[in-house]
Amino acid sequence: MLKNLIEKYVQRTKNKNFNFDESIDSSILLSFTIDKIISLIRGFRFLDSRHFSKKIFLGKNVKIFNKKNIELGNNVNIGDYVKIYALGKKKLTLKDNVNIGSFSQLVISVSFDNIGEYIEIGNNVGMGEFAYIGGAGGVKIGDNTIIGQYLSLHPENHNYEDKGILIREQGVSRKGITIGENCWIGSKVTILDGVTIGNGCIIAAGSVVNKSFPENVIIGGVPAKVLKERC
Repeated sequence: MLKNLIEKYVQRTKNKNFNFDESIDSSILLSFTIDKIISLIRGFRFLDSRHFSKKIFLGKNVKIFNKKNIELGNNVNIGDYVKIYALGKKKLTLKDNVNIGSFSQLVISVSFDNIGEYIEIGNNVGMGEFAYIGGAGGVKIGDNTIIGQYLSLHPENHNYEDKGILIREQGVSRKGITIGENCWIGSKVTILDGVTIGNGCIIAAGSVVNKSFPENVIIGGVPAKVLKERC
């Protein structure tokens, strides 16, 4: 009974083809359900007038700064020990069915003298544990993109042209990062400022991406280059 209810819920909200593996028994499902109920109760801290109708699942020891600048979709799951700093010129947005892995950080700004732009994560995006998403120059991740552990996005660079001035005193430049829809990003990928990744791209694990790429290519390496086009 419980298995059927959960299957139907997942099929309706996230994956229409979802079915439990035969090895999943009732005790596992009960433990999972209790954990989700506790996370949902924690999520009530988000439920202001904007979010009354939303289901928000919040992990243990999540830290949030500037909650009023966060816009949440429905069925958002934020893992344990996630830190969210939503101090920005625009919103930090997590759309429907977003999953943020445990120990990740979403940081538009931590400085009060040069506020960052925004972070926007699209529908059905799944992000692994230990990600770092900076939003200084703006970050947009398209719908249905899946992401491995330890993703690192840095939409900002330090200026360094004048050797007579300390680098930390020369300010920063910001262009932003855009990742298209339906991408697959492997674990431990780093993407630097000014990069646009086209729809349908695959980025190999461990890559450092410092330039933009068109749609439907497989890229990898340090620095990343096109390995081949998707068939």
